[in-house]
Amino acid sequence: MTRYYLGVDGGGTNCRVRLADENLKTLAEVRNGRSNLQIDDGEPAFKAISDGTRDVFRAAGLDYAETANTYACFGMAGGRMDSARAEFAARPWPFAGVKVYDDIDIAHAGALGGEEGGVIIVGTGSAAMSIVDGKRHQAGGWGFPTGDQMSGAILGRELMRYSVEAEDGLVEASPLTKAVIARLGGDNQAVMAWAFATALDLRITSSDGSEGCDDALIGRAPAEFGKLMPLFIDYLEKGDPVARKMLDIELEYIDTYARWFKKHGAQVMAIVGGFGERLYPILSQRYGNFVALPKFEPLHGAVILAKQNFASN
Repeated sequence: MTRYYLGVDGGGTNCRVRLADENLKTLAEVRNGRSNLQIDDGEPAFKAISDGTRDVFRAAGLDYAETANTYACFGMAGGRMDSARAEFAARPWPFAGVKVYDDIDIAHAGALGGEEGGVIIVGTGSAAMSIVDGKRHQAGGWGFPTGDQMSGAILGRELMRYSVEAEDGLVEASPLTKAVIARLGGDNQAVMAWAFATALDLRITSSDGSEGCDDALIGRAPAEFGKLMPLFIDYLEKGDPVARKMLDIELEYIDTYARWFKKHGAQVMAIVGGFGERLYPILSQRYGNFVALPKFEPLHGAVILAKQNFASN
């Protein structure tokens, strides 16, 4: 009987679905809607994967009934909570077997080709995970602003704050701080309005339908702060002194995770994420052979995990 493996990289913006044969050769790949498990009790994610499954079997020229011979692995944004993963796995899937992971698990499997070691995600958000002697270790990934210390979102927020202080004359200004202020409106009042998303004219509605909520506020999403990272990289390459200060902050955070990996015996730290991969030349100088670029993307990691989990079934 022919068997297939289906991998899902379920992100907050879109969901990618890949179908592979028993040798992990890709047969087809499609993209669908958002799929964060924390959004609307996972309903959009369920729809995105269900629709994506039909689309990917159609694209591969296979009968949908072959889902009964298919083993699936989902790596999901918002999958940090054990209960959310368990509830999602228990939904009425058509597959022979389903395993639901946090998205960092598929990043780990892809980056290291299914082997042991550590991985850090350094993108808009950040997180870390390793497998050493069969034991799984995880840190970070608690979201903005609770965690995500290594992320472009956190560094972008710090860069915005520093630039505002520079405009006030409290700290040293630089071409980078001037560029940040210009990008966010031209002066500190404009930056404040940007940070609170004033121009978007948003309103908070309480559960009873009344307007306003004393213990919540509206502000920019993490990705909006992360959009400052290309500007940061450009000025870092020009030798900007404030960019160097921000880099030192970033490297201190990454150092914390590198020490954590080494403490439990990880022999390698793969770097996943657009911001992290831009920093790789610097990280390579700092850590030598301890750091590595990913072997494969997270979506292929999901397919690898599908086979690892169900190869003996």
